[in-house]
Amino acid sequence: MKQLIKAKSDEYFDEVVAIRRQLHQHPELSFCEKETAELIKRCLASKNIDFQSEIAGTGVVATITGNCQLLTGNLRIALRADMDALPIKEQTDLPYRSVNGGVMHACGHDAHTAMLLGTAFILNDLRDKFSGTIKLIFQPGEEKLPGGASLMIKEGVLGDVDLIIGQHVYPDLPCGEVGFHAGAYMASSDEVNITVKGRGGHAAKPAERDNAVLAAAIIVAKLSEMYPEPCRDVSRNVSDSGCKETFQETSLLAFGGFRADGTYNVIPSEVNLKGTMRTFDETKRKALKNNISKVANDIAKEYGCEAEVYIEQGYPSLKNDVKLTEKCAAFAKEILGEDKVKELPQLMTAEDFAWYSQKVPACFYRLGTSNPAKGIVAKQHTSTFDIDENSMKIGMETMTFLTINLL
Repeated sequence: MKQLIKAKSDEYFDEVVAIRRQLHQHPELSFCEKETAELIKRCLASKNIDFQSEIAGTGVVATITGNCQLLTGNLRIALRADMDALPIKEQTDLPYRSVNGGVMHACGHDAHTAMLLGTAFILNDLRDKFSGTIKLIFQPGEEKLPGGASLMIKEGVLGDVDLIIGQHVYPDLPCGEVGFHAGAYMASSDEVNITVKGRGGHAAKPAERDNAVLAAAIIVAKLSEMYPEPCRDVSRNVSDSGCKETFQETSLLAFGGFRADGTYNVIPSEVNLKGTMRTFDETKRKALKNNISKVANDIAKEYGCEAEVYIEQGYPSLKNDVKLTEKCAAFAKEILGEDKVKELPQLMTAEDFAWYSQKVPACFYRLGTSNPAKGIVAKQHTSTFDIDENSMKIGMETMTFLTINLL
C-alpha cells in the first residue's frame, strides 16, 4: 500500500503543483472563493468524483466510497481543506505570484486545496483497496468570523461523519517532516472591544472634564497584570523567570488597539480599545469574559467614566482526539519514517477547524514546508510567504495513508 500511494503521489504531483500555482495566482478572500470553487469542481469532474457545491456559499463537498469486496468496514471519514486567501499584497518574485492586487495566499490554503484534490485523485484510484466512505470538504472562509467550518456544520456536513482529519502547512518544520499534538492543541479566540466614555475637555481644566484616556490606560494595565503573557519558550514551557507551565494552564489577554482622538491639550470624550483573548478551557473562557467586563466598568467608574464592553465570540479551542491523533502519528511514522514525525507544542493561535473538533473526533496535524537552502523561510500571514512545493507530495502521501489505514 505504501508503494502504491507513493507511486500515485508521483503520478499526480505535477498536476497538483499546477493546481496550487493557479490558485496562488488567483487568490480570493473569505466567502468570495467562486473561481476557486469552479476550479475544484472541474478537477473533481475530470476524475469522475461525485460532489455537491454551493455549501455555505462557495463550499464544495466530494464523496468517495470504497468498494473492496473483502472488507466490511463502514467508517465515514472527512478530510478538510480551506480555500480562502488574505488581504495582503504579495512581495515575492514568484512567476505565479498573485495577480489580484492586495490579496494573497499567505497562509497556504492554496496548497491545502491542491493537496486535498491530489489526495482525492489517489483515493479514487485506490477505492477497490478499502471499504467505507470518504468525504472531502473544501471549505470557505477560515480566516473570517464566524468561520466557514461553523456554517458548513450548520448545513449538515458532519451529519454522516465519524471522524475528521485536517492538514495545515507549517513553516516551523522543514519540508519532509510532519507534526502532531494530542489533546488541546490550539486556543479559543475572541475579539475584545472596550469603549470608555466620559466628558471631554481642556487638559488644563480637570474640574470640567473626565479622563477617559487615563481610565482606558489603567484598564489595559490592570487586565494585563491580571493575565500576564504566558511563557515565551513554548518548546520547553519555561519562561524567562524559570516558571514551568503549559499553555493549557494559561489564558492570554493582549490589546493591540488603543485609539484616543485627542491632542496635546484635549482630552477626548471616548477611547476605544481592541484586544484578543485566548484560552484552552471553556470555563476559563467564560470567567475571563465576565472579569474583563467587571474590571473595565469598575475602573471607568472610578474616573467618572463608563465602559461599554463587547466581546465577539470567535473560534473555540481546537482539541485533537488523543486516541485518533496517536494512531495518525503512528501511521505517519510508517510511511515517512520515525525521525520525520515530530511532537508539537500547543499554540495560542486559533483555527476554525476547532468547530469540527468540538463535534466529532478530530486530528489536525502540521506539514513542514520550509527549506532554508532554497530561501523558503518566511512565516505565514506575511507578504513573502511561500512553501517548498515538494512538501505537497509528502502531504498527499500522509493524508492518503492515514485515511486508508483508519478505514
